Amino acid sequence: MRYRCLILDHDDTVVNSTATIHYPAFLEALKLLRPGVTISLDDYFRENFDPGFIPYCVGKLGMTDEELEREVECWKAYVSRHTAQAYDGIRGIIERQKAEGGIVCVVSHSYDFNIRRDYEANHLPMPDMIFGWEYPPEQRKPSTYALEVISRKFGLKSEEMVMVDDAKPGYDMAKAYGVTFAGAGWAMDIPEIRDFMRKNSDVYFTKVEELAVYLNG
Repeated sequence: MRYRCLILDHDDTVVNSTATIHYPAFLEALKLLRPGVTISLDDYFRENFDPGFIPYCVGKLGMTDEELEREVECWKAYVSRHTAQAYDGIRGIIERQKAEGGIVCVVSHSYDFNIRRDYEANHLPMPDMIFGWEYPPEQRKPSTYALEVISRKFGLKSEEMVMVDDAKPGYDMAKAYGVTFAGAGWAMDIPEIRDFMRKNSDVYFTKVEELAVYLNG
């Protein structure tokens, strides 16, 4: 066990959810909120990567707070009918971390209820702590709030933790707190995103099995 605490993002890190859940849900919301407006899957990945989903909705689509609430309701309705699949190899990583006495936490822009449902549906060991979208905006990634709480609760030094994430908010959070950042590159192959992650991650992997080897080293 290379790190005492394994901190995982959820979407496109543990489960294949943007392409199969969040993107089609967003297209349904656009039909109601911005008829005639659409976005490709690759561009949806790009907007979520930087500047992020809310800045995209507000800054580029001009959504109001009320419209954002309606978008969330559309998303919740879609999620209630669909479950994301975990990537092959993820369960083994979490099981080994737990079996060796390690800690597993999730810091995500998904809601706690959705994360727990995905873990149950995919037979993954439940995380020790979850920090999801239900937290106030100032405590969500890229805020270091979650890392501060995890560190205090489990008595961890920054070098005992690793953050595994596919997107920039996770990188920004890890960098700000001095935690090793492992880039998860198995959900997409978009050149500018991959280039950023390769350049800035402490370690970067395009396959789950590569992460497993690294964590067990």
